[in-house]
Amino acid sequence: MAGAVPADWGPGDFLLRAAAVGAGKTTFAQGFGAGLGVTEPVTSPTFTLVRQYPVDGDGPVRTLVHADLWRLDHLHEIVDLGLGELVEDGAVALVEWGDAAEALLGADALAVALEAGEGDHQRVITLRPSGEGWLARWDALRGPLVRWQVAS
Repeated sequence: MAGAVPADWGPGDFLLRAAAVGAGKTTFAQGFGAGLGVTEPVTSPTFTLVRQYPVDGDGPVRTLVHADLWRLDHLHEIVDLGLGELVEDGAVALVEWGDAAEALLGADALAVALEAGEGDHQRVITLRPSGEGWLARWDALRGPLVRWQVAS
């Protein structure tokens, strides 16, 4: 399943996720990890705060850093996690409750919001790029998703 996530992901990228409890954050993380080439089970880092998963393949992304900020109360606690340093060596970061860190990590990130849809198994996903790096890649990322777009 490697390659299912757009090839535009590169070392140092941040995906900041926001969603209510039960909205599918872990399921999303599992699919995202599988798309990058993670072969081991991706689990919620709620109590460990950060988990790292090796990415199989020859691409520039060698690690998925999966963080959960739900238990943190202050920005300095997010700084103490060292997420910026963790992505410097070939990693992509997927940050749960990422809206809490947007002031710190969102200058060049992709914000992803998950919401319940009309049916029990439906989800509405809203993507919002920020920063020159993501804005430059936005068309390439948005292209494969156009067929699922319901509003702009």
